[in-house]
Amino acid sequence: MKSTRLEAFSDGVIAIIITIMVLDLKSPLDPSLAGLAKALPGLLSYVLSFTIVAIYWLNHHHLIHLAQRVDGRILWANMNLLFWLSLIPWVTSYLGQSHATPLAVGLYGTAATACSIGFYVLRQAIACHHRDDAKLCAMHQRMGLKNLVAIGIYLAAIPLSWVFVPLALVLIATPAVMYFLPDRQVEKLHAES
Repeated sequence: MKSTRLEAFSDGVIAIIITIMVLDLKSPLDPSLAGLAKALPGLLSYVLSFTIVAIYWLNHHHLIHLAQRVDGRILWANMNLLFWLSLIPWVTSYLGQSHATPLAVGLYGTAATACSIGFYVLRQAIACHHRDDAKLCAMHQRMGLKNLVAIGIYLAAIPLSWVFVPLALVLIATPAVMYFLPDRQVEKLHAES
């Protein structure tokens, strides 16, 4: 199978995830600033989730283009990632509606951790095909290290959500900052091919 089919399917799923999130975003019934303030937690959870899903989409795009061929391992790793990403609308809604209770933040952190592990597994499945290319192996090692750091940050946010919610939310947003700009070497490889 060509990687373009996998990418097209994933693009469609991610577009649906974003659509579900925006459809769940409720506008305030009260046209005052107080009404807007009540809607702010939902809006902020949407902004965080949209950013995270957009970064996954962008990095997924770059990662899939590294796949020289798509085998069953890559297909299932991709489905695993998409499953965890598909839970983002639910935890986003719960986070916004609960006004960031410890349980909601912990669940959000758990979903974020699972997504990050899913991305790591997909990257590993693709990296298996690059064992003979020193340049790609080095890039996969660097990407894997960055991915493991993100997993560690998400894991730290989960128990912290029961101690200090604002710091847990900052930790959950930190990997988004780390991944905001894609790896320049991956972009350079795309330009060369």
